[in-house]
Amino acid sequence: MDADTLLEVNQVGRAFPRPGGSELVVLDDVNLNLGDGEIVGLLGRSGSGKSTLLRIISGLSPATRGQVSYLGRTVDGPAHGIAMVFQSFALFPWLTVLENVQLGLEALALPPKEIRERSLKAIDLIGLDGYESAYPRELSGGMRQRVGFARALVVHPNILLMDEPFSALDVLTAENLRTDFLELWSEGKLPIRGVILVTHNIEEAVLMCDRVLLFSTNPGRIMSEIKIDLRQPRDRQDPAFIAMVDRLYAEMTARRAEAAQRPGRYGSGIGSPLAPVSTNLISGLIEAVAAAPYEGKADLPDLTADLQLEVDELFPVAEALQMLRLAEVEGGDIKLTHMGKLFAEKDTNGRKEIFSRALMTHVALAAHIRRILDERGSHTAPKSRFLDELEDYMTADAAEDTLRAVVAWGRFGELFAYDDENAMFSLENPQ
Repeated sequence: MDADTLLEVNQVGRAFPRPGGSELVVLDDVNLNLGDGEIVGLLGRSGSGKSTLLRIISGLSPATRGQVSYLGRTVDGPAHGIAMVFQSFALFPWLTVLENVQLGLEALALPPKEIRERSLKAIDLIGLDGYESAYPRELSGGMRQRVGFARALVVHPNILLMDEPFSALDVLTAENLRTDFLELWSEGKLPIRGVILVTHNIEEAVLMCDRVLLFSTNPGRIMSEIKIDLRQPRDRQDPAFIAMVDRLYAEMTARRAEAAQRPGRYGSGIGSPLAPVSTNLISGLIEAVAAAPYEGKADLPDLTADLQLEVDELFPVAEALQMLRLAEVEGGDIKLTHMGKLFAEKDTNGRKEIFSRALMTHVALAAHIRRILDERGSHTAPKSRFLDELEDYMTADAAEDTLRAVVAWGRFGELFAYDDENAMFSLENPQ
């Protein structure tokens, strides 16, 4: 390991056993390193294994395959010198701010005087001086997360792992906390040497990171690495900043489109997982892109900002439109197809007709369910019949999500009905 390298992750994989003896692979062949003075971002959709990887790095969860080396030593169990800030505040409500921060040092069995002095210094550093005796219930969300930062920093870790630490905060609070953190980092006031940040916010990744690793899903793999060569502090209005955001959007959409066109471990046809995106969101996104100022074509970063959506919220809807051939997503842009524009112009019945044709043509599972219902004399079929088929290709949770999506879409397109109480598909008006 190089002298400036704090951490190396080599061919790490994580799998969980499934009924029947097979495995659910969450991470596969992940390789990364963290250098002294670096902030490395892990960017990707929820479910890509980013948080699982952080827990493996910290020693809180074992890897199924591969190895993690910290300062030249293999991580085997909780690693001294690696601390984590979680998405949730994870504070003990019956302890004061000072007592919550002191916990980490008490576990190290340090002298009481040193514990108090270091804790007070960490609280002051993170901007909570004066709140030492306050309880979590008395604090705002931003203040609670600052306590989480202080608790992690008080142990003077070499590496700080941050698992979406700003995502539970409102926009202004998150921005304030990011800015304060970056100022302290740039001025060398934080007792840490490297940071790994998990995020699904592209602007946040460009604002904070020196390198960004893009993750795919099912299983989680590193698709590519992008270096962010922008001087701190970074300005969101800087053309170079905007260009980097555009590049990440383009890279993520291109990689996902490429993955969608390749036969994957889930197969194709009815074995393709579907995200449970509501038809209201699908219709709403079509309307937004069709309207001014976009007039049928929108830059994804602009659309995300205008609609105040995160990548995790926008991408599944955009991908659903692409699957249904109502839009094309390429190069960081979304463009409505002829049928997408027609959908925006039609009334409810007209939209249902377009959506129904798109389902039958482009969503194999919807067409499969309709065909089975048409062929049966009763025009009914139990949910379990399709769930069992899907579980040959994907996890039970993914199968449930996929069926939930196809039920919502099928209802909107009036392809079939579904009785949730009896878990039964049927044709309301058999033909």
